[in-house]
Amino acid sequence: MDLKALADIATKAALKAGEVIQKFDRTSLKVQQKEGGNTLASQVVTALDLECEKVIRTYLEPTCTQFHLGILSEETEDDQSRFTNDYFWCVDPLDGTLAFINNHPGFSVSIALVSKEGKPVIGVVFDPSTNNLYVGIYGIGAFKNGKPWLLNKPNNKLTYITDKTLKDTPQKEVIKKHIQNRVQVLDLNEYCIISGGGAVLNAILVAENSPALLLKPPKLEKGGGSLWDFAATVCIFQELGLSATAYNGTALNLNPKNTTFLNTQGVYFCS
Repeated sequence: MDLKALADIATKAALKAGEVIQKFDRTSLKVQQKEGGNTLASQVVTALDLECEKVIRTYLEPTCTQFHLGILSEETEDDQSRFTNDYFWCVDPLDGTLAFINNHPGFSVSIALVSKEGKPVIGVVFDPSTNNLYVGIYGIGAFKNGKPWLLNKPNNKLTYITDKTLKDTPQKEVIKKHIQNRVQVLDLNEYCIISGGGAVLNAILVAENSPALLLKPPKLEKGGGSLWDFAATVCIFQELGLSATAYNGTALNLNPKNTTFLNTQGVYFCS
């Protein structure tokens, strides 16, 4: 299986979906509710989400037939093909729907190819607001806008990246204590917070703003992000040599049984 060729197809799909997002008439935006986790971000959906998924599938479905791949996408019921094929596409057609609804930067298209064992081997992220394209391919490298991605020089402060403000985040005291600990360990003077984006671009911001972190402690309630929220960026981080794991530092299982949520694992991205 040629990962580079498949990454090129996923890239074309992401760019085309991004074009749909960029041309979307916001005056026609209608928000619907769907079954999700215990957060508003996991419960909202628009016609744009569905249109982007349709566009992406036109690129990916032929590869499913040719290479016997499964597919898991946020807006379609899980058909369990992720368990019966050696690899499956993991798609978030519009991550950060809530950010898009609020006309806030932080929404993106995310496509990953994940092994049945839960390891991502391709990660493609497109940011329609900036036209930045991020690609990770197992064993080949990480790329930004078609060139090898060279990380920025570290800042002199720690950046905490989050979808919500810290005061509105569950387990905020645990998170705040962890942030303060990292400031001390890294011998920094302060920390800052960037909030409001979707999970995918939040992870990208961790890579762009070293030293930085994104973390979600485990919890009982459904939520904490889903497979499609993190699969692509885990692959990109691995190729950058950065850490993207479960909250306890073990490898994220990106193909768990009986759920697509990561609440029992938690997540920890850092640079």
